[in-house]
Amino acid sequence: MPPLKLTVAQYATCRTRAETLTLLREKTTAAAETGTNLILFPEAFLGGYPRGSAFNAVIGDQTDTGRKQYHEYWTQAVDLGDTHPDGLGRYDAPGDGTREFLEGVARDTGVFLVVGVVEKVGATLFCGVVFVCPKGGIVGKRRKVMPTGAERVVWGIGSPKTLKAVKSEIAGQKVTLGAAISWENYMPLLRATLYTQNTNIYLAPTADARESWISTMRHIALEGRCYVLGCNQFVTDHTLPAFANDVAAEAGEEVLVEEEEGEEILCDGGSVVFDPMGKLLTSPLFGEGMLSVVVEDLESEVVRAKMDFDTGLGGHYSRGDAFKLEVTGLEL
Repeated sequence: MPPLKLTVAQYATCRTRAETLTLLREKTTAAAETGTNLILFPEAFLGGYPRGSAFNAVIGDQTDTGRKQYHEYWTQAVDLGDTHPDGLGRYDAPGDGTREFLEGVARDTGVFLVVGVVEKVGATLFCGVVFVCPKGGIVGKRRKVMPTGAERVVWGIGSPKTLKAVKSEIAGQKVTLGAAISWENYMPLLRATLYTQNTNIYLAPTADARESWISTMRHIALEGRCYVLGCNQFVTDHTLPAFANDVAAEAGEEVLVEEEEGEEILCDGGSVVFDPMGKLLTSPLFGEGMLSVVVEDLESEVVRAKMDFDTGLGGHYSRGDAFKLEVTGLEL
């Protein structure tokens, strides 16, 4: 059985969607050349995370300036052509070509892509994750079920039906991929939903660079007895997308950041990978770049870790006789 190489890509969203897609293709191609089988890109990588943006909104009032900024943000979001009311992947509308682009990258490189996106449906935006198989194209999609704090100003609430884990075979190994986006990872029943589906590779794209986040990733690895990939962006004041500049929005024009010394780091990343026993497999990544780990036998390592603690379906720590988990619209 060939080994399985997992990679996280810690890069910032570019100024335009086209530039970000080009970056994604370049980094995926480079990762493929080193033997990567699966690559994870951060939360809102396509479309952009609105870090520091207020969209000029206060409770009870929105302004023309904020609406203009929202439109700029909406313009950079992706349209996958999904017409299912819950976003379950009915791709029968034209979209903007992003879906075809991602499927082409996966097919050409042979790498399974997991990509954080901001998806537009009509005028509404959803923070999500797409799973792109080299052979099957987009085989799954998550929409964040609870945007955090001020994210709710610009992001809709996703359907819990999208919490379906994705089963596939990568490098000859059977994988069950589950994704929780940013602070969804602090929702106990959402984590339980992924554990119940026997997720063995748990993907956590985020915008959280706090030291406490790394502890959260370790806890999930131990709790779920799964590999955990936490992936963040590395962002400076020079790499913020244009829509994220509130000064520009107030002025009603685009403000370009001039390259100069003293670049301010707004998010230094901290991407990590843990094994099913909570062992940190690489040092946390700070700065721009990629980190990778090799898994020799996924099934064996997960089963061994679950000998004394198994919260999966039918597992002795799930206590199915005592606890019942129901998720609206999702068969577990």
